[in-house]
Amino acid sequence: MKRLITVIGIVAILSIIWSFFIKGNTEIQSITSPNEVTKAEVVNNTNATPQKEHGVIAGVETFMKYTGFTNLTFGHAVMICVGLFFIFLAVKYDYEPLLLVPIGTGVLIGNIPFVLNAGLQVGIYESGSVLNYLYFGVVKGVYPPLIFLGIGAMTDFSSLISNPKLVLLGAAAQLGIFITFLGALALGFNEPEAGAIGIIGGADGPTAIFLSSKLANGINILADGTTVKNLIGPIAIAAYSYMALVPVIQPPIMRLLTSDRERKIRMKPPRAVSKVEKIMFPIIGLLLTTFISPSALPLLGMLFFGNILKESGVTERLANTARTSLIDIVTILLGLTVGASTQADVFLTSESMLIFVLGALSFMFATAGGLVFAKVMNLFLKEGFKINPLIGAAGVSAVPDSARVAQLEGLKADPTNHLLMHAMAPNVAGVIGSAVAAGILLSFLA
Repeated sequence: MKRLITVIGIVAILSIIWSFFIKGNTEIQSITSPNEVTKAEVVNNTNATPQKEHGVIAGVETFMKYTGFTNLTFGHAVMICVGLFFIFLAVKYDYEPLLLVPIGTGVLIGNIPFVLNAGLQVGIYESGSVLNYLYFGVVKGVYPPLIFLGIGAMTDFSSLISNPKLVLLGAAAQLGIFITFLGALALGFNEPEAGAIGIIGGADGPTAIFLSSKLANGINILADGTTVKNLIGPIAIAAYSYMALVPVIQPPIMRLLTSDRERKIRMKPPRAVSKVEKIMFPIIGLLLTTFISPSALPLLGMLFFGNILKESGVTERLANTARTSLIDIVTILLGLTVGASTQADVFLTSESMLIFVLGALSFMFATAGGLVFAKVMNLFLKEGFKINPLIGAAGVSAVPDSARVAQLEGLKADPTNHLLMHAMAPNVAGVIGSAVAAGILLSFLA
């Protein structure tokens, strides 16, 4: 504390001295010619003490004008508390620390108060600032495909290949997207904005950012002349927040919609998958999904490309770079800039609050959709081939957190029943499903 007070005191003293020097130097230059100064001018300059004192006061006032303390608003204080809360969740409870620490720090950076329109070029929305350049990757949808490349390079599709019917659980979990889309329309959002909000139900942050950068970017103009709102920040924060809160949100819904007997259902171990199948799957998946939804090509193309790098066996160095260094760098830039985009005067609006409410509902409906559909499938499956409904909740594409939640809930019902490998099938199917859904929405609403 003593050191902090000392530093603040030194900064204040230096600013006063600097302003005094600038003022005094200006006065001297205004009375001085290239030749010698006359005696009368020297006397006048000597008696200019009140003007110098005025210069000191003006310097202090100018210094205070540009400090964050003078420009602090209630909104800034609220958002700073939100940023600190995100960091607290990451550090204390280990909730998605790789996401919440960059986002929380970004929220702090984005809400340091400064004088607007003063040419300082520090804010994320000020043209020419460093943050504005980094934010370009969010606005233009550059970062999400790179994240998908890394996800593809670290994903093993073996569980999905060995039991293809589980892809239906990933599709069923996308129910939340379309229910939220209709809910957003009912609350007065226009169609592109509602589509961007609905994708939160996929529990996939990169997909949410990609779609909102295309539909709700504050640039597109509708046929009636209305400009869509810029909802990238609220949508991204909502999507990543609910991804981090998977271990909190999903378990109560899972227990509510399944019986104790259903949670104890044992599934047959996944069969061994050959190398040829592993190589063919991303190739066939790329062609099939992008033919169905060409608008999702940037996401799905990079996802399956990353998996081809992994499974081909001849590009291990590229695959390793994609799943380590590249995805780490992009995650830092994405989290930091998304967090910084929550500038109080832009973020704290009634629309942002509605988006958070709709996001929570969409996540709940998505979880319920996967669970209920698994129960429906069991009506048509023979004994011994039934599905543990818990893995249906993993159909949301929060990889691998929702699969881990299914595993933990299964172990609570039966400590010897391991569901993780089974849950990974709908989990990765959910990644594909949310990207396909985003492409469909984009093709209809763009």
